[in-house]
Amino acid sequence: MAMKVALDFTQRYYPKSFLKLLLFALGAVVLPLIVAFLNAAVYVDRLADQSQTAVAQAAQAARASRELMEQVTALERVVRQYLVLGDAGLIDDYRQLRAGFKSTTSVLSLLPLDELQLQELNRTIDKEQELYELLLKTPPRPAQAAELIQGYVTLSDLARGVLEISNKLIDRELERMRETGAQAQRILWWQLLATIPIGALIAIGVTFLIAQPIRQLDQAIRRLGAGQFGDGIRVRGPEDLEYLGKRLDWLRQRLAELEQQQRLFLRHVSHELKTPLTSLREGSELLVEGAVGPLTGEQREIASILRQKSIQLQGMIEELLDYQRAQESVARLEFAPVRLDGVVKRVAQDHRLAAEARGIQTELRLEPVTLRGDGEKLRVIVDNLVSNAVKYSPDGGKVSLALERKGDIAVLDIRDSGAGIPAEDRDRIFDWFFRGEHGHHGRVRGSGLGLAIAKEFVAAHSGRIEVVSEAAAGGHFRVSLPAA
Repeated sequence: MAMKVALDFTQRYYPKSFLKLLLFALGAVVLPLIVAFLNAAVYVDRLADQSQTAVAQAAQAARASRELMEQVTALERVVRQYLVLGDAGLIDDYRQLRAGFKSTTSVLSLLPLDELQLQELNRTIDKEQELYELLLKTPPRPAQAAELIQGYVTLSDLARGVLEISNKLIDRELERMRETGAQAQRILWWQLLATIPIGALIAIGVTFLIAQPIRQLDQAIRRLGAGQFGDGIRVRGPEDLEYLGKRLDWLRQRLAELEQQQRLFLRHVSHELKTPLTSLREGSELLVEGAVGPLTGEQREIASILRQKSIQLQGMIEELLDYQRAQESVARLEFAPVRLDGVVKRVAQDHRLAAEARGIQTELRLEPVTLRGDGEKLRVIVDNLVSNAVKYSPDGGKVSLALERKGDIAVLDIRDSGAGIPAEDRDRIFDWFFRGEHGHHGRVRGSGLGLAIAKEFVAAHSGRIEVVSEAAAGGHFRVSLPAA
């Protein structure tokens, strides 16, 4: 159900063409990398802004704190001169220096100070305000003068504390930059670790989207090549590939029609030719037997040629009928429990006289195997293979039949001591009407139907037949069938 929903979803939102599908696939695979790159760019930009701000604040704090130290020193110097000289003009100089002091403290107060640092700065400002009010009391008494001098010593200490505040501010901003960099590094690593599986999942999904219609087309072409025209062809995917699937389905229907016409033609021609050919053969046999009177040597030779060719022609027609019957009987299997070892024994007994006539030894190594299948079709499979092995074994040779069960599979091996199957014939040995050009040693070539019929019947039983390539001489066929 979930698979059907997924297929319906992909079918609805498939790109309209294969090129768009490829572009979509490329975008889907690249998207996680783009997201990671943009995120990295954001963090780098944030780190750059923070570093720029930190550098500016650090420079401002350092400059302002130095100016504050110089201004406090200048204020102390003016106060000392005033206490010694008593010149009222020095008070105006103090006010000018004090304006710079206030400007510097205002700059420092705008910096991102924490609560303790801000309290330290306010203490410095309050202390200077206290000293200034004490200075304006004229004339200052000796006790007040000593208090002023000591107050400005304290103010200098507070100014040095403000300088330390600026240094701490710089250290704090540097620490924030390090934390931001470390956080960016951690996030980028997590993104990298997440991008790999996400990218892999996206790549798998995109591969499925791309491979699915191509796989469907490949399977459809393989079925057409194997002559399987019964199932319709439908390709899910982009419109251009769906259109190609529709054209393949049209080709399937056309090939099915042609094959049906071929079967009808073969059936009609075979039956139409069989009746006059029978009369021709019987007439030629009567002539050879002298039923209409004695024949001369030349006449007997001509009559013999007519009989031989009529027999050959009748054999060819029988082959066409066998092919037709084999094609139609594949769909009419009657399944029941079958002892395959018993089938092999009976077939070997049927070919015993033909093998003994040529001195061919038959060796049986059969395990009891029961499977579910059509007994007659299984007999035809074994009969065709044993007949083929006896036919191509040399006089005095050996045919070996071995049956064993491997798990849920029944394996039947049929070997002969003939010349074997040439490598160039192995790909076509199971084709209809294929007759190899090698290894006949003067015997009559087969019809090219036995192995093809065996393959059809084996496939109808969900099995497999193959030619086993081995270093030893001789042919070796292996039939693998599901065992019950």
